[in-house]
Amino acid sequence: MGDAISGTPRFEMRGIRKAFGATTAVDGVDVSVAPGEVCAIVGQNGAGKSTLMAILSGALQPDAGRMTLDGAPYQPAHPLDARRAGVAMIYQELSLAPHLTVAENILLGMEPASFGLIRRAEMRRTAKEVLGRLGHPEISVDAPVGTLSPAAQQLVEIGRALAVGCRVLVLDEPTSSLSQADTQRLFALIAELKRTGHAIVYISHFIEEVKEVADRILVLRDGTMAGGGMTADLAPPDIVKLMVGRPVDALYPRSPRRRGAPILDVSDFGPSGATFTLHRGEIIGIAGLVGAGRTRLFRGLFGLEPVRTGRVRLGAWSGTAAPNERWRMGCGFLSEDRKEEGLAAALSVADNMTLSRLEGLGPGPMVFPRTQDRAAARWMDRLQIKSRSPRQPVAELSGGNQQKVAIARLLHHDVDVLLLDEPTRGIDVASKAQIYELIDALVSKRQATGDSERQATGDSERQQAEREPRAVLMISSYVPELLGLCDRIAVMCRGRLGEPRPVADLTEHGLMLEATGAGDA
Repeated sequence: MGDAISGTPRFEMRGIRKAFGATTAVDGVDVSVAPGEVCAIVGQNGAGKSTLMAILSGALQPDAGRMTLDGAPYQPAHPLDARRAGVAMIYQELSLAPHLTVAENILLGMEPASFGLIRRAEMRRTAKEVLGRLGHPEISVDAPVGTLSPAAQQLVEIGRALAVGCRVLVLDEPTSSLSQADTQRLFALIAELKRTGHAIVYISHFIEEVKEVADRILVLRDGTMAGGGMTADLAPPDIVKLMVGRPVDALYPRSPRRRGAPILDVSDFGPSGATFTLHRGEIIGIAGLVGAGRTRLFRGLFGLEPVRTGRVRLGAWSGTAAPNERWRMGCGFLSEDRKEEGLAAALSVADNMTLSRLEGLGPGPMVFPRTQDRAAARWMDRLQIKSRSPRQPVAELSGGNQQKVAIARLLHHDVDVLLLDEPTRGIDVASKAQIYELIDALVSKRQATGDSERQATGDSERQQAEREPRAVLMISSYVPELLGLCDRIAVMCRGRLGEPRPVADLTEHGLMLEATGAGDA
């Protein structure tokens, strides 16, 4: 498994092994990709995908194994060495200089120069040629990259790879910040790169996306090659089974739910004019395209952005409030931006879980580390968070485990209303399944929290009784996720939020028509 389709491989990796201390990240992996082929590499967070591609792109050196590029030995000493050889990697977090122009970014580190002076006219001309090859001559080479849309920034990153004669292009979660329309344009660009003989490695957690764009799929699990084959021969359940080592029968669980009392009432709120009522035991989803205004709505509800119009009632409290007041009212917010807002990367797992609610972790204002660690360890066990200890820096965890830490903070705070903005973005299918089960449990008919967890945080006797179901308001750009989890869905289009409607009355096609505004035509 892992051999290229017929023909000489564009690149080949044989017997690649890489360990970090006692942890083996990649163990004897073979991969080869032919010219004009798109090979998808999938697997859970921590399966070894990033390590393998870091070796291919020169960011890491393998402990064992060999690599070839068009049949010649290939041993890049660093990423720039790999780029010069024709191997480029486009990361999920784009590595652009926002204050520099498009042309300066495309030729960064490879500027044409004479006698120490950059030939800027030649640099601009080369950048225009590259953007023309990508089918986007409308992008100004003089525009600061920071002013461009995420899709245009990604094109600049790909243009930088093509400018140095890239033969192998690695795309890591390339659609995580793109709208559906931009995603389709990216797929068209990938098809064009295939026609010109590029070998493309495509890494994604979206199985449907992989099925659409890839010729062949390879599955990594626990640092080894678990299997794979031609895309047409692999059904999504087969791919998931290879990823997790077992069948995932019901990706979207639905326990018995009973809609309870209203807990969040919103009327004509902010620029979106949002009007809805969220009840205990209910999940309302917000569908829409990237940039439609969904995150702005959540930030306004949580007090992170000023809102001048509308009314909000949260439980017994009415009116706008600052975030710390929303916490006290029993409302928690999960940001879509894990890296910048969702977590304090320099702090430990335990600190990230408990910082918003430290009472009960020591006498008075004091916090006993052992008590804090015990509270965190219980959430780590319940959410199956893989970490060496509660004291491990959260930045060292995989994306899926980081997301579970962020959700654990809301549960530790014991909130009644959870505002979840893209709760499964950028995490693998197994972690998604665990988060889906957790969200379903929060709103189910009989949902209780263990006494040991409550005793660890000093909760009252009333709270130690059976817990009332919570309420969830969630944003997702993945429509099947909304249809699978939610009770009702509202669509946001051009900054306006529609009325939430029962999931039974909705379809994926209909929701996308509404989100794009085509349903009004």
